[in-house]
Amino acid sequence: MLQTRRQWLAATGAGAVAAAQNHKRPNILFLLSDDHSVPYLGCYGSGTKTPALDALARGGMLFDRMFTVAPQCVPSRAGLMTGRSAVAARMTRFSSALPPDEITLPEVLRELGYHTGICGRGFHLDGSARMGPVTKTLFDKLNMRTFARRVDYLDPGSAQEGTGRHLEAFLDKQPAGKPFFLWMNFSDPHHPWTTSAEGMRHDPAAIKLPPYLPDLPGVRGDVARHLDEIAHCDTLVAAALDILKRRGVDNTLVVFCGDNGMAFPHGKGSLYDPGLNVPLIVNWPGVVKPGRRTAALISGEDLAPTLIEAAGGKPPARMSGRSFLPLLRGESFRPRQYIFAERGPHGGSTYTIATKASSFDQSRCVRSDRWKLIYNCTPHQEYQPVDSARDPGWQEILAAHQAGTLKPEFERAYFARPRPVIELFDLEKDPGELNNLAGDVEHRGIEQELKVALTEKMMLDYDYLPLPIATPE
Repeated sequence: MLQTRRQWLAATGAGAVAAAQNHKRPNILFLLSDDHSVPYLGCYGSGTKTPALDALARGGMLFDRMFTVAPQCVPSRAGLMTGRSAVAARMTRFSSALPPDEITLPEVLRELGYHTGICGRGFHLDGSARMGPVTKTLFDKLNMRTFARRVDYLDPGSAQEGTGRHLEAFLDKQPAGKPFFLWMNFSDPHHPWTTSAEGMRHDPAAIKLPPYLPDLPGVRGDVARHLDEIAHCDTLVAAALDILKRRGVDNTLVVFCGDNGMAFPHGKGSLYDPGLNVPLIVNWPGVVKPGRRTAALISGEDLAPTLIEAAGGKPPARMSGRSFLPLLRGESFRPRQYIFAERGPHGGSTYTIATKASSFDQSRCVRSDRWKLIYNCTPHQEYQPVDSARDPGWQEILAAHQAGTLKPEFERAYFARPRPVIELFDLEKDPGELNNLAGDVEHRGIEQELKVALTEKMMLDYDYLPLPIATPE
């Protein structure tokens, strides 16, 4: 049975706080980049210029297969903070505010005696920053912004260059003897790609393109500018870590993660791996041995339970995520068999104008070590990448399509109308997810296995979409 907020607070009580205080509780700094896919950090071998984050990975643990619960900023962050899927947390509508009865990571940590805060780029869980006058009036009337009550320190959204100033202000307010949790948000490398770090630009000609992107000059230029923003984010991470060092803050568990994938075709807004597979680094001196790397499947649902257990607490029963704290400690750990994700509306578009998948789409997926199944419930929507449709890369892809010079695999991936309802990919043989095997007799067994797994997840989350396994008449 799910715990309500009141039940959880009553069950937590002073006993849990006392137990946590007997545990050597680390400070927790959660660093979140925006629209950032694997493998785009230097430590993944991509050639991206990220010396600070590479050093953080060398001193801790690097995750190859961390998957967010959605390929969009709002629902993915809901999953990170609640330890639940975006569907279960009722956060599939992009402009929604997190329901007040959802229990979040910083609230649990505050009950365990932590000084908690959020700063940096808008954290996306108190509703959209670009509300119209009617929506804003209703938000105020209904008292839907809740995070000022959930944390001790809240910066509702500032320029990312101000993150260091907010970190200093947050630490100044930290009560003596209390550990802290701070969620620090960065804008980079969110589109548009307009920032770069001095001396850390990337040469478009030297970039190794992933298999899902055609080799066109505009695509290379877009990727280079995207990597320049990741390098700039690296300098901001370095500045934050320098503040902790200068102030003598030790015993700190540092987590760096992306909120969802990069704003390219097959990335942000899609359920292919580049839309969901994000960098994850965990650095915890004295607990996580330096230089470790894992290919275990990790879900965005898993972060909150892990950090709660690291703080000496017990995750609320309503959190469906699985703690990977044993993996961090080098103990016996049974990895996930599957990860799941959802895609819903994006941005503030209404259904009357959302004719492209970039604005409105409804889909679900399940992924195992080797296989991925995507279930498209709005296959009639015309594909378009989120945010970057006007950039040179997509415009050159469109021109090649119109000229009939685009390779068949890219034609199938981006211009099939309607799109397939079911997609099945062998990720071992087809890491670019370009060859749909759904319906093949040879793969009937694995397709059915994944449909059953996805159906179970949708039922447990009380998903509103039709199930992927048809009910006989």
